[in-house]
Amino acid sequence: MLSLQNMEFTASQIASFIDGKIIGDDNALITGVSPIESGETGHLSFIAQERFSHYLDTSNCSVLIVSENILTKNNYTQTIISVKDAYLSFQVLMNLYQEMQGRKEGVEDGASIHDTAVVGDKAYVGAFTYVSEKAKIGEGSQIYPQVYIGKGVKIGKNCKIDSGARIYDYCIIGDNCIIHSNTVIGGDGFGFQPTADGFKKIPQLGNVIIEDDVEIGSNCSIDRATIGSTIIGKGTKIDNLIQIAHNVKIGQNNVIASQTGIAGSTIIGDWNQIGGQVGIVGHIKIGNQVKIQAQSGVTSNVNDRETLYGSPAISYNDYLRSYVHFRNLPELVKRINNLENNSKDHTNE
Repeated sequence: MLSLQNMEFTASQIASFIDGKIIGDDNALITGVSPIESGETGHLSFIAQERFSHYLDTSNCSVLIVSENILTKNNYTQTIISVKDAYLSFQVLMNLYQEMQGRKEGVEDGASIHDTAVVGDKAYVGAFTYVSEKAKIGEGSQIYPQVYIGKGVKIGKNCKIDSGARIYDYCIIGDNCIIHSNTVIGGDGFGFQPTADGFKKIPQLGNVIIEDDVEIGSNCSIDRATIGSTIIGKGTKIDNLIQIAHNVKIGQNNVIASQTGIAGSTIIGDWNQIGGQVGIVGHIKIGNQVKIQAQSGVTSNVNDRETLYGSPAISYNDYLRSYVHFRNLPELVKRINNLENNSKDHTNE
């Protein structure tokens, strides 16, 4: 549950934020937000899907934001705010609330900022953060405590870098990006040359470029390029615990789920959906609007709009048809053995 920290809103004020229509008490008071299944008096929640509509009669919340297609009568126990899409309206409301909490500004005691570094107006740098020489932090960006920002790093406007993140030398972060705790941007790529004396490290001299509006979860590793740049395209969202290797280029508006690994120099297009624990080999090209199911292994180029499953990954529909036979494999083997035995018996007659 979310407390509104002593701020109070009426139903009519909430409705004005999201262009909603009130059914009930315009002045119903809201002091908190609850999940629909554990609502409390004075709290706000939402119902976006018909399968949750029974909460219209059972929730203890005082005010509910509800998708208009779910409503079937003109009066309810609670005050209702009717909107076209309750889920999207609730998101708008939560974003507004977050903005109302205000951003921090200034440099906290214990932060270390090199003389040649530049920190933009209304930016915040938390305690025990280190900002290296010639680094630049854009206007309004929030750099939380214990962050490392390397030499020559550029961070755009209105970014949020959570505690414990590490951004290595010369990496570039666009505007409105979020990087969660303990993620490493720009560590060395996994480059080694086998020799008679063992594996010799290949210097990794490139950087990482993260374009605008990217969000990267916690404990991710995005490696710098050997030469050139590893690139994460605009609007891409990356979950926790993901490895992206050197010289990978990911396009715009992709979503990549937890524990996925992408090997070096692979190119991924736009608007792809990549499930959890997917493994993608290096030096291949994946097109646009591709869907890769969880735990799939991708070993070759993928055309636009394909849906893949399995390891090695094949067409999703082919996989499902094949899996039906796989589940029946013991029975199929038994039938084949019976047929062979019967055939031998007839041969011996």
